[in-house]
Amino acid sequence: MKLKAGTVPSLFAWSSNSTGRRILNRSRCVFHTLANKLHFKDIKTLKVKNCTFPDFSSIISIVVNSAPYPDHDYAERPLSLEERLAEACKFIALQEEEIRQLKNERFFLNLLVITFKPFKFFTGFKDYQTLMDVFRALQPTAENMVGWGQAQKLKENGKDIIRKGCKEQSLPLSDQFFLFLCRLRRGFSVAELASRFNISLATVSRICITWTNFVYHMLGSLDIWPSRQTIDEQIPQSFRNYFPLTRVIIDCTELPLQKPSSKVLSSEAYSFYKGATTLKSLIGITPSGTLSFVSDLYTGSISDKEVTKLCEILSLLERGDEVMADKGFLINDLLSPLGVTLNIPPFISTDSQLTREQLAKTESIGALRIHVEREIRRIKEYHIIDPPIAITTLGSINQIWKVCALLTMLQDPIF
Repeated sequence: MKLKAGTVPSLFAWSSNSTGRRILNRSRCVFHTLANKLHFKDIKTLKVKNCTFPDFSSIISIVVNSAPYPDHDYAERPLSLEERLAEACKFIALQEEEIRQLKNERFFLNLLVITFKPFKFFTGFKDYQTLMDVFRALQPTAENMVGWGQAQKLKENGKDIIRKGCKEQSLPLSDQFFLFLCRLRRGFSVAELASRFNISLATVSRICITWTNFVYHMLGSLDIWPSRQTIDEQIPQSFRNYFPLTRVIIDCTELPLQKPSSKVLSSEAYSFYKGATTLKSLIGITPSGTLSFVSDLYTGSISDKEVTKLCEILSLLERGDEVMADKGFLINDLLSPLGVTLNIPPFISTDSQLTREQLAKTESIGALRIHVEREIRRIKEYHIIDPPIAITTLGSINQIWKVCALLTMLQDPIF
């Protein structure tokens, strides 16, 4: 055997050959050490270095003498018929109590009556009686309406067949109507309503869509445009003194819209008056303050004059009627051929002032025309149309807008 150059010996006769790890001296528990040497029955009180240990004999005997747990339930004694019946009754009672608690957690209409919470805050109606009167008027037709989940049409042999849905309802009709009103009035999200009523998100969506379509067709079929005779019978003295032939007070309102990604749609919905994308609608009320006309929603770029032309309110006017509006409604050329008079605040040039007659007319029109703005504010108290309106709701926003407007007719008069 050859050594490499520069190698130095390292093993000598007096050196140790052990290269293993050092063994640690671990001290065992004194109790375990003595317990291994002594019998359990002999352990009463152990004294080690003036330290007294408690008596563990009872505990040790329990551990040593305890029987092992059975692996299966065949070791248990089978229950008698009476015991099984008692267990079943106990289980049923627990389930009934759980169901009762879950029902109490639901945001039911009856619960709202018991807790005396404000009805107008949640529904827009002044009290429970008014709400139930409206519901009873809708109930006969609502019981036969086809839900949104059931309205899936199939084509078979050229005929439309409605797929039969489940007749079971997770909520009674009265609570469905209450949920729908909460959605409109407070603008609760679908997730929040699902949590409050303890139902699924899909069920909330189906209820809201179904009732929106239903109420839209039911209230939309009503003729809210009053006759000339009705107007004359109900006209207030303030109108009778100055504008006795007033048939309708009109104004346009705009709802801010979420900015579309499409440049074409964004330009069509852009309102220079608001400086944002909006939807526009024309509202008309009678001199007594009752809603008499609500138009569809149009894109914000359309002028007030164009909205008046498109909404077909002109076809409802009769010769000799008077229309009161803001000075932005330059629609005299549309009304004159119909024999209708337009009452708006007078315009003034930069180098002249209002005469006494013009000033009096401006003040009287402003004091009377303000009621249409109060009606618009009432409609916007339904927070489902709070700005900005999402692009995803454009398919149903027109129905929602009209339903919110028509529901204000079921409230107390403005004055």
